[in-house]
Amino acid sequence: MAITTVNPATGETIRSYQEMPPEEVPDLLDAGHQAFLSWRRVSFEERAERLRAAARALRDKKDEYATLMAIEMGKPLAGGRSEVEKCAWVCEYYADRAAGFLADEPAESDAAKSYVHFEPLGVVLAIMPWNFPFWQVFRFAAPALMAGNGGVLKHAPNVFGCALAIEDVFRRAGLPEGLFRSLLIDVDQVQAVIEHPKVRAVTLTGSTRAGRAVASQASAPTGRDSAS
Repeated sequence: MAITTVNPATGETIRSYQEMPPEEVPDLLDAGHQAFLSWRRVSFEERAERLRAAARALRDKKDEYATLMAIEMGKPLAGGRSEVEKCAWVCEYYADRAAGFLADEPAESDAAKSYVHFEPLGVVLAIMPWNFPFWQVFRFAAPALMAGNGGVLKHAPNVFGCALAIEDVFRRAGLPEGLFRSLLIDVDQVQAVIEHPKVRAVTLTGSTRAGRAVASQASAPTGRDSAS
């Protein structure tokens, strides 16, 4: 099925995207998991380098991305440029602070030494809306990637161009192939993605109805295996 993007200001068709066939999506999720298995062992310092590179990649094409937002969902160019700057900032924020946020925390117990240790989860599915097509993604992706996770994005269908641009930002930043991917799928494929054994968490920004549906699916028993 083709998914068409339309300029809301003119009604002009911008581009049609071919929906990913259902049989291809599991392979993409498996590849994301394999990329995660190596990424989780990368040092915070190296992850931070990649996130700072993503910030540079965003700023390098700030005007291009602002124009893309304008034609896909009607954001004024000044607002688009500000949104891209905010995304670059959040990449740098977590690059500078993630190691401290995730450092071991001492814990009281009757043992000789006890502490809380934070481990990455795996591939995180993000279901995101159209109104802040870059920011809603980066506010999840920057901390998730710095924590050692992978990501797959199911964006709103009217901003699929933004979704692919974000995937390209992380590719140009030097992240492992497959670690962050955009899924060009319709809503009827989302449940299968949530139920895939290599998807470990879901984050959503959307309506109360959508939140209830996703929470119900994500909390159902799945028999997932371990992340290692």
